[in-house]
Amino acid sequence: MKSNYASCRRQFLKSFDKSIVRNKRVLISRYGNERTNSLINEARQEYEALIPQIPFIGDRSPFLIFLLPTSRYLAIYRVLQRMGLTIEESGQIINQMNQCELNTIPNFLRRIIGYLWFSPLFIWRLKKRAKESQERKYPGGYVLTFIKGDGRTFDYGLDYIECAGCKFLSQQGAPELAPFLCELDKTSSEILGWGLTRTMTLAKGHKKCDFRFKKGGKTNIES
Repeated sequence: MKSNYASCRRQFLKSFDKSIVRNKRVLISRYGNERTNSLINEARQEYEALIPQIPFIGDRSPFLIFLLPTSRYLAIYRVLQRMGLTIEESGQIINQMNQCELNTIPNFLRRIIGYLWFSPLFIWRLKKRAKESQERKYPGGYVLTFIKGDGRTFDYGLDYIECAGCKFLSQQGAPELAPFLCELDKTSSEILGWGLTRTMTLAKGHKKCDFRFKKGGKTNIES
């Protein structure tokens, strides 16, 4: 069984490049073209070095859509740190880059994503993945419980008791970045129609992350 994503180096770097194309104007507005290109090249090198260290959670795990952005933003954060930025300043830039990237998603595709997020097949897969996660096959992975909707305030929920992103950032000596990356969920919910309510996160020292999703609902994230 594979123990890391070293064999995915080319694929992950391609994903990094596509992401940067969609959000680099945030950096350009701050630093200009020349300095931004230098920053991006440095971050790409950081990311390439990180790839073999990303915790293996399966070849086709749907949770890679959360873990891989965490690893990409860690690479960017390290470069911003070397430039002398605080965690608050870095978090603000990363938040803006994430929002910029999400805003490039066409409206019709946002509607499709929103529909799929609440589709019976997707929910069935989530139940299956949640149950599988409790076997802890991947030490660096996510562990979560599926929560049935109450028929009124939320359609379904997920309680994460272990977070691959938090574990990875701690292992990389950057646990302070985790709460700022959790804030990205607010923008994702608003743009993609998750209707997310959340009152606590592992990143801020709570016992779990309590995600509750409501189709057509308002985003309400307290932590």
